[in-house]
Amino acid sequence: MDTSWSHYVLIGEIANFVAYMFAPAVLVTPLGALSIIVSAVLAHFILNEKLQRMGVLGCVLCIVGSTVIILHAPEEETPSSVAQIWHLATQPAFVCYAAFALVISLVLMLHCAPRYGQTNIVVYVGICSVIGSLTVMSIKAVGIAIKLTIEGINQACYFQTWLFATVSATCIVIQLVYLNKALDTFNTAVVSPIYYAMFTSLTILASAIMFKDWSGQSISSIASEICGFLTVLTGTVVLHSTREHDPTLSSDLYTPLPPIYWHIQGNSETGGKQKEDDLLSGDFITVVRQDYFI
Repeated sequence: MDTSWSHYVLIGEIANFVAYMFAPAVLVTPLGALSIIVSAVLAHFILNEKLQRMGVLGCVLCIVGSTVIILHAPEEETPSSVAQIWHLATQPAFVCYAAFALVISLVLMLHCAPRYGQTNIVVYVGICSVIGSLTVMSIKAVGIAIKLTIEGINQACYFQTWLFATVSATCIVIQLVYLNKALDTFNTAVVSPIYYAMFTSLTILASAIMFKDWSGQSISSIASEICGFLTVLTGTVVLHSTREHDPTLSSDLYTPLPPIYWHIQGNSETGGKQKEDDLLSGDFITVVRQDYFI
């Protein structure tokens, strides 16, 4: 990764971090699919990667679903202190979710990953998604703490601020390790939609439990948000399924070559012996299988 590209990635992550300060995770996380659209469009114009008609349909579905989510997104009340966020994080419902997430993650990491990680895509992606939902919750808490500190309400004096920061750093490292393993083991076009679906679903669930994003919303608004998310998910799957794959070598290229017959035209000495110079200067006609050449 070159320096300029890493700068763009860093800017994007900072912008995503800031978004969690001002908007609920149920809104910010699904809109991450817009980055897939931007990547596909830029690849079409800059990298000359053909965007097929079904790919355009996938982009349109992502845009429509994102619009529906934005129109029906809940209004979030920003906590007044990290202590208030800690109260939300220690409520019985979220404690049960966090405990369940940790148990599932440990089972996947310690038992399933060594045995099935190389063959089952759900193992690595599941670890990333479950840990990722806790990452978003802790990052949101740190972001709100930074926002309040900038506004003049110092949150550095609370131990909860540093605890949330430690949890964020730990979860990010685990998430990146297993996401890289998933991308190294399986096709990116398969990993991306599965990871997006699992990560976004669990993050929305965790945010709804901890921050009560859907509290006070009507059934129709919640249903509209779910439909919008499913539309975005469908568009993401369609877009990734139509991406052009890198050509791979045929398996028969690794089979042994058949015998090669040489017809040599050139000067030869009497007695059937031919000098090396004459052999190298002769005209060669090689008979081989044509499909061994790309």
